[in-house]
Amino acid sequence: MKVQPYLMFEGRCEEALAFYRKALDAKVITLMRFKDSPDPPQPGMHPPGSENKVMHVAFTIGESTLFASDGRNSGNPAFQGFALSLDAKTDAEAERWFSALSDGGKVLLPLNKTFFSSRFGMLADRFGLHWWVMVAQ
Repeated sequence: MKVQPYLMFEGRCEEALAFYRKALDAKVITLMRFKDSPDPPQPGMHPPGSENKVMHVAFTIGESTLFASDGRNSGNPAFQGFALSLDAKTDAEAERWFSALSDGGKVLLPLNKTFFSSRFGMLADRFGLHWWVMVAQ
């Protein structure tokens, strides 16, 4: 059994993918737009002009696969009650990821030494997605 995150970017999925490609070297495995779906959307499901938005994307960050979508294209992604955790191999790698992800976002806990890691910090990126960055011990 696998549990994989499915992230709803509410109309900002393409922007998020470009951001994660640059920040974390994310790689897109597969991408389908709403216009490419073999089944038409139910009336009222998406606002007009959503046909080019992302219906489904699978992408990797390191060894992990994540799924994402533009969801219902409301324009307001709301990521609450969870965080994605990145385990860096070195302090320099943790610092690079933390800096890249916090660009345009909000640092919740600056990257510092803790009793469990030489570097640990928490942030919300520009999409409101929460990340924990640490050096694995």
